[in-house]
Amino acid sequence: MSEKVCNCNCAENRKEQFKELQPVLDQYAKVPGSLITILQKAQDIYGYLSIDTINYISEATGIKPAKIYGVATFYAQFRLQPIGKYLVMLCQGTACHVNGSEMIEEAVCEHLNIKDGETTEDGLFTLNNVACLGCCSLAPVMMVKSADGDETYGSLTKDKVKQILDEIRERA
Repeated sequence: MSEKVCNCNCAENRKEQFKELQPVLDQYAKVPGSLITILQKAQDIYGYLSIDTINYISEATGIKPAKIYGVATFYAQFRLQPIGKYLVMLCQGTACHVNGSEMIEEAVCEHLNIKDGETTEDGLFTLNNVACLGCCSLAPVMMVKSADGDETYGSLTKDKVKQILDEIRERA
């Protein structure tokens, strides 16, 4: 006999839904100036900040959801949409730019059929352009972040970047 699972938004379900976040809230909810820390830790746990997560943080901290949303949208580090299993970060810094980062971005967009900030239909890749990855001597550079760790690829060409993405897709 299977257990009935309630899909309502009752307190018991919300407690279960946010059980991983609760220790963070227990530690920081009443600490002045800790909202960014709470948001960072929530995003580390869930991968992004959903409206439900923002509302739950609001309930725990007493900070209005609109203020939390304002902070989350002000800082580029926060995501309000789920991301793919692999976060593809393309460097757009000066060294990468002069070494062809635009051409690499075009190749990635064409190959994955997405634009900056979008996720592939299969949920595997999300593309993000970033200001600098700090690997200027390897320009142009791409970093791929995943639960397995971060991998950095340098001296990219259009063909090389497509090969890398295909290899990642194969092992996914």
